Amino acid sequence: MAWKFSGEMVPKFETHVSRSVPLYHEGHDIILKIADYFVKNSSTCYEIGTSTGILSHKLAQRFSNKSAKFIGLDIEEDMITNANEKYILDNLEFINHDVLKFPFKASDFITSYYVIQFIEPSSRQTLMDKIYKTLNWGGAFLYFEKVRAPDARFQDIMTGIYNEYKLEQGYTAEEIMQKSRSLKGVLEPFSTQGNIDMLKRAGFIDIMSIMKFGPFEGILAIK
Repeated sequence: MAWKFSGEMVPKFETHVSRSVPLYHEGHDIILKIADYFVKNSSTCYEIGTSTGILSHKLAQRFSNKSAKFIGLDIEEDMITNANEKYILDNLEFINHDVLKFPFKASDFITSYYVIQFIEPSSRQTLMDKIYKTLNWGGAFLYFEKVRAPDARFQDIMTGIYNEYKLEQGYTAEEIMQKSRSLKGVLEPFSTQGNIDMLKRAGFIDIMSIMKFGPFEGILAIK
């Protein structure tokens, strides 16, 4: 059965992802700290693929003393329903929408946390182009992705490291295999270089890796 981000998965999502993604909470913390350099009074800021809404809520709380607006976008209606029920702040809004069709306003900060990897590969460049055009000059796109290694030997090493991590988190070998099967055709990571190439084609020049654990990486791109 293919992996889904709806239905019974929604209330379990945060627990599941925090066990499955190395440095999950630390990644959130890095995003919050880097946002300090880009969020201004009256900024409009977006999270692409907000899922349960926790990261957008953290950002909105952090900048509650400013007039900045935070908008969490997700294509899954169940996730947006959960976010709207759970997190209510004056400077925070959750919208159920396809990010490829969403009418973005000029923004100073856009983030995405392990989401682009689930978007159809043929549509990712279109999204990167859209993000670049949406950002104000000096604005930033900060996103985290699972990435492929540059060749088969490195890929074997990264896969081994990640499988060991999941075993240490209490997953059984059978559960790891079932998850891998469920993600076939759903999760399609690009390599680090593949992500950088997309950013450059969109127009970004200033690009930096800001966190990495095996096949998990955070990338900061400034317009």
